[in-house]
Amino acid sequence: MLAVAGGTVPWLRTVSLFETHDGSGPQDLPVTKSARAAGVTGTALAPSYRLEVVHGGTTRTFSLDELGAMPQRTETLPIACVEGWSASAEWTGVRLRDLLDLVGSPPGSSVVVRSLQKSGAFTASEVRGNLADDDLTLLALHLDGAPLSIDHGYPCRLIAPNRPGVLQTKWVSRIEAT
Repeated sequence: MLAVAGGTVPWLRTVSLFETHDGSGPQDLPVTKSARAAGVTGTALAPSYRLEVVHGGTTRTFSLDELGAMPQRTETLPIACVEGWSASAEWTGVRLRDLLDLVGSPPGSSVVVRSLQKSGAFTASEVRGNLADDDLTLLALHLDGAPLSIDHGYPCRLIAPNRPGVLQTKWVSRIEAT
């Protein structure tokens, strides 16, 4: 509790393990962990960024421009944080299922979504097959009509219905279908 108490008790902000916020953030959505704190600023902003999508022996890589040229969906989905905040936003990006189809991953396959973040508790998350196939599950490129800010996961992040914010992987580098 002390780890997140700084969000409620101002004088505890100096001992909180997470970056505290007052409910504001870039693009009018709170941020619990910044790109700077995650150590991903250089790799996330690099022109050489590529997303890898893998199933078995098939690997496809995509630049940010290639992802942006794919069919896009826009969905309004909430993020709920274990720190006690929740907010809805409009997310635009590529359906996760569309990416999985490009590597021949069969429906119902679970996936592991990996971040550019190299260490910490949330460098990867598992997305079970039914959620990976859900039309609302996106690899988001935009938030409320603008490109994701670096602190919201630029160049792309996972956004899916009914998942805690800590499992909405930011700074996605690799998607592995099992």
